[in-house]
Amino acid sequence: MKSWMSSDEILDFAIGEEEGAVKFYTELAERAVHKAMKRDFLLFANEERGHKAKLIAVKEGKKFQPTNEKVLDLKIADYTVDVNPDQVENYEDALVIAMKKEKAAYKLYTKLSEMVETEDAKNLFASLAQEEAKHKLRFEIAFDDLLKEN
Repeated sequence: MKSWMSSDEILDFAIGEEEGAVKFYTELAERAVHKAMKRDFLLFANEERGHKAKLIAVKEGKKFQPTNEKVLDLKIADYTVDVNPDQVENYEDALVIAMKKEKAAYKLYTKLSEMVETEDAKNLFASLAQEEAKHKLRFEIAFDDLLKEN
């Protein structure tokens, strides 16, 4: 993992990651064939914009309260084959990519929460990790439902 000198550098990195996530979900939505897929991916792009706003707020000194909520992990992403984001052929492929992306984001925010100096930043990263876990769960449920339909 990259080496940072300050919490601000870590926050800047995370802000960049959220900008990348917005772009990722927006591009998936643009390539979506079904209206429901397009809607879902645009919804996730908006949620990632909200994460960016929270990161910026903490960087500007806003206090943040942690959450102790536990999120169920179906572990479906652990057992799916990687899909190249440039070769998404169907909804199943898009869900696999999204599950794995959210899993990686969860791991990243968990690690960043251990690296920052301020309690507010620690709380924010821990909370963002939980939000990413929720996103992953939603994608895993959608994936499971899709498999049941087929």
